[in-house]
Amino acid sequence: MLDETLLDAPEELARADRRGLLRGAAEAGARVRTAARHSAEAGLGELRPDGRPRAVLIAGPGTAASGVADLLGALAAPSAPVIRLHPTGVAQAPGALRWALPGWAGPVDLLLLATTDGTEPSLAVLAEQAYRRGCTVVAVAPERSPLGEAVAGAHGLLVPMANAPYQEYDESAAAAGPGALWALLTPLLLLLDKVGLVTAPPEALQRVADRLDRTAERCGPAIATYSNPAKTLAAELADALPLIWSEGAGAAPAGRRFAATLAELAGRPALAADLPEALPAHGVLLSGAFAAGADPDDFFRDRVDEPGALRARVVLLRDRPAGGLSAAPAARELALSHDTAISEIEPEEGGELEQLAELLAVTDFATAYLSLATRGHG
Repeated sequence: MLDETLLDAPEELARADRRGLLRGAAEAGARVRTAARHSAEAGLGELRPDGRPRAVLIAGPGTAASGVADLLGALAAPSAPVIRLHPTGVAQAPGALRWALPGWAGPVDLLLLATTDGTEPSLAVLAEQAYRRGCTVVAVAPERSPLGEAVAGAHGLLVPMANAPYQEYDESAAAAGPGALWALLTPLLLLLDKVGLVTAPPEALQRVADRLDRTAERCGPAIATYSNPAKTLAAELADALPLIWSEGAGAAPAGRRFAATLAELAGRPALAADLPEALPAHGVLLSGAFAAGADPDDFFRDRVDEPGALRARVVLLRDRPAGGLSAAPAARELALSHDTAISEIEPEEGGELEQLAELLAVTDFATAYLSLATRGHG
């Protein structure tokens, strides 16, 4: 059950947030600025690439690295393929992942390594393998980490990861949170801007940081639920199975990240799909066991202290429409025809990266509030 009174008790939220979820979301803009400064100091601004890479390969563990690969893939889609290297197995150390380059990777390809840890031996091995193949290697990782040494040995470029200005949180939560995402994503956006795959110059990232700051003000703990889009969304998702339907190049990876962080940080199941494919993919969920009017199987069973059944709720994430037909009206009509509630998040006007940043920020705050108010602790 969601404790809605906690949502409007900022001091209690702060005490409950032992993992620093709200603070991490609030400081996302600061992480973008720090990461941009680290990128400049590492020499990204001085790069003079010979041309675009044939393909961009990305490797790294965890939700943050997965989100980075998904976001870059969406933003660079028209220019070159961005391929996330999935782990091929585990290494000898318990739980350690192992990566390998595809057989076709060579001198015309770019390998990006993104990690909040930097101690993964297999990423260091991957950097060495890329060097032998002639691939250019760029890594974002903690400074003075073993991976940094391996990248230097492979004649690659290391951008030190922008650290959080606080350290009292749970490291596992911080590695999946918004601060980690922007610390890893910002340098790689600047890099892909230099090689001509995305449009993300330093001034655009400054606007992203400003948008993240403004969104944090709107979604912060001191703002009441009735005027706080993130708290409102968290309250609407109480006892719901979120069906996250996205429309737009940036909204799609934002929706998939929202589903992933709901599971990892809030312990809540969610399903994500792009419109219009989401309509047939999730349509049966609106009329089956998760439908608004669905009745539990046994009317006479004892329901004392039993949690309420999950009911499907559509969450519609959209970029600002840039012309063309929209599937949003059909999505609303389908939800309405099944008496299914719908939440809509649409960013304010601005550049593609700014709109994406706002979607990510609102859903990151909503994840934090849902985690804190449902479980009573951070």
